[in-house]
Amino acid sequence: MKKPLAAVGNQSGRRKQASSQEGKKKCAFSSSQSKLSAPSGLARQQKALLQASVSPYHLFRDVAEVTAFQESLLGWYDRKKRDLPWRRLVEGEVDLDRRAYAVWVSEVMLQQTQVATVINYYTRWMQKWPTLQDLASASLEEVNQLWAGLGYYSRGRWLQEGAQKVVEELGGHMPRTAETLQRFLPGVGRYTAGAIASIAFGQAAGVVDGNVIRVLCRVRAIGAEPSSSLVSQHLWNLAQQLVDPARPGDFNQAAMELGAIVCTPQRPLCSHCPVQSLCRARQRVEREQLSASQSLPGSGDVEECAPNTGQCPLCAPPTEPWDQTLGVTNFPRKASRKPPREECSAICVLEQPKALGGARILLVQRPNSGLLAGLWEFPSVNVNAEASGQHQREALLQELQSWVGSLPDTRLQHLGQVVHTFSHIKMTYQVYGLALEEHTPVTIVPPGARWLTREDFRTAAVSTAMKKVFRMYEGQQPGTCKGSKRSQVATLSKRKKPSPGQQVLESFFRPQVPTDAPSLNSAAQ
Repeated sequence: MKKPLAAVGNQSGRRKQASSQEGKKKCAFSSSQSKLSAPSGLARQQKALLQASVSPYHLFRDVAEVTAFQESLLGWYDRKKRDLPWRRLVEGEVDLDRRAYAVWVSEVMLQQTQVATVINYYTRWMQKWPTLQDLASASLEEVNQLWAGLGYYSRGRWLQEGAQKVVEELGGHMPRTAETLQRFLPGVGRYTAGAIASIAFGQAAGVVDGNVIRVLCRVRAIGAEPSSSLVSQHLWNLAQQLVDPARPGDFNQAAMELGAIVCTPQRPLCSHCPVQSLCRARQRVEREQLSASQSLPGSGDVEECAPNTGQCPLCAPPTEPWDQTLGVTNFPRKASRKPPREECSAICVLEQPKALGGARILLVQRPNSGLLAGLWEFPSVNVNAEASGQHQREALLQELQSWVGSLPDTRLQHLGQVVHTFSHIKMTYQVYGLALEEHTPVTIVPPGARWLTREDFRTAAVSTAMKKVFRMYEGQQPGTCKGSKRSQVATLSKRKKPSPGQQVLESFFRPQVPTDAPSLNSAAQ
């Protein structure tokens, strides 16, 4: 990677909770704010505790060892780095603001998402909005539409809000340091700020993500829980100590690359690792194998670490002894994950198969905050998982009627269930279908609702869960699968004289669509 055109001094900052309200106008360019604030009292206490209690076993001994690590890792990266679109874009970009924007988008997309998935989304995003100004002028509806299927949808919203802030408050110029990036941009934490500052602006800021945690925990045999505040602070200290001031962006990418393709969670390729000679975990494996071959008892972490007093805060607890079958994957310690909470929702695909201009399905927009904020979905209602089918039908019918008026409940048919797991919620959708066979013109609906063709639905701002629901609905339609007659979606059969309920529905649909009615692709109202 080419060296960035501008660089700043070594800086690091304590983590703050980012929000759209953070930062002050022009804060990124105030010379008085170019230095990071002093560590808080708690941070100083933690640092002092670490220095007093951590064995040199978990540290890099001297400058020579740090230099050897840097040179080995960067040499490997220059030979083996993957050809990725954001790297190509950044390497060829001379404008620092566009360079930082390209890094920012890639780093946000890569959060909790695999590289293979991100590549296509990133390419389409940068083609549609190549600059901050382009993104700032986009609507949230457009952003959600492009982001659909990538998950963690608040990320797209934060990118757009951040672009608007940079354009409106900073004249389109990105903050230049990790500290000001974190303070000013919504949704940007310590890692993302450090990545942007190091890759785009050449700031020697260390970064710690999941890949780097794994690399550092193995290289320095850190067996304690990585998410604990004490261990987390030590990992950040190590990252800052190791980052190469001459090539900070390349070094950080190299550390993440190493964790992604060599020092992997399972079956790491230790023989291909450029820093294996410096890896404490690898050394531990070799000692254990030697001890086993000579029928000698293995040495424990405490003996290798030899802390001054008591249990080392960076070693695995005595209750979790070394597992010889795991090898280097004994590190890092696996965090205990809280299972996602389970929720249940009754949801209905309501369709007008013979509407003028083609079949239409009803979508409604979610609230602007919370899970899947601002996205479109089929009408739904949360229900108790133990609730009877009749109770679900009644609750769902009431929700449907709030959008389209009176409907008979006898034609609402249960099709099955779809299970989709979000980051912290396991959602079970009880899927219902209802097709309105009347030749009713598609007309305006209340704010927050849209009638869409099936083709428009496939490109709309809907979640993966909604696509699963629609696939179930389509699979139950006559002519689309060989399901039993009992499983076919119920329809409102045509009658010569409509029922009172149908008369109400038709009267609701008859007003003409105003010429300025917003489409699904317009900004959310």
